[in-house]
Amino acid sequence: MRHPFGLLSANPRLACRGALLALVLLLAACAHAPPRNPLATWVPSPNHDIRRPVLIVLHFTNQNSAQASLDTLRTKNSGGPVSSHYLIGSDGHVYQLVSDQLRAWHAGAGHWGTITDVNSASIGIELDNDGTTPFAQPQIASLLRLLGDLTTRWHIPRTQIVGHEDFAPTRKDDPGPLFPWQQLADAGFGLWPLTPLADPPAGFDPWMALGLVGYPLEDRAAAVRAFHHHFRGMRGDALDAEDLRILYSLTQQIESGSNTRAID
Repeated sequence: MRHPFGLLSANPRLACRGALLALVLLLAACAHAPPRNPLATWVPSPNHDIRRPVLIVLHFTNQNSAQASLDTLRTKNSGGPVSSHYLIGSDGHVYQLVSDQLRAWHAGAGHWGTITDVNSASIGIELDNDGTTPFAQPQIASLLRLLGDLTTRWHIPRTQIVGHEDFAPTRKDDPGPLFPWQQLADAGFGLWPLTPLADPPAGFDPWMALGLVGYPLEDRAAAVRAFHHHFRGMRGDALDAEDLRILYSLTQQIESGSNTRAID
């Protein structure tokens, strides 16, 4: 008579293997399932979405090689664990360390405009650079391709690309005054002043304008230093007439709700 449970039960070794395979498949399914609260009955709804970043943050690694940075970004270091979504080597090679949909630990404390949890709202890109040398052109070419991909796939406004120091000017100085923001602007990325620059009208408030752009103003000198690095490629913590013209151009674009620079 055939065993009621079929051939698997007739062969104990085969039955054991079948049970193990079923267990492995079950565990694999659980590993990819979203976490469920055991205090509640799971009644799934299709009405949900994944994290959608609205900002891209650029950093320099301040280390001497891409490999050293990969090690830092995947392990604990003296300042605690850090990560970023991408790392671009000086040779232009692009590494991804964290899924775009997940929250990487690259931003830390700070705020940009109304965004107060930058890690939750952004994608972080580290550039292999020690902070004292010009950024390699193969690296910038790869960055431009990556920015085109990210802004297209995630519908991130092309003006929403900032440096770490822009939103954390009291703590950070990257990507620094050597970063080629003008080259990014020529490719259609980042908020950038439109030329020819015009003098602002009487009563123009540069501090209100700096805050409108997104800079935190708790330490105004630090904010100006970051602004100078980004928009003028120079150091200094006092505003001058050229700064006011740049700020006026930026605020005009923001208030009009568009950046009229041509976008590729």
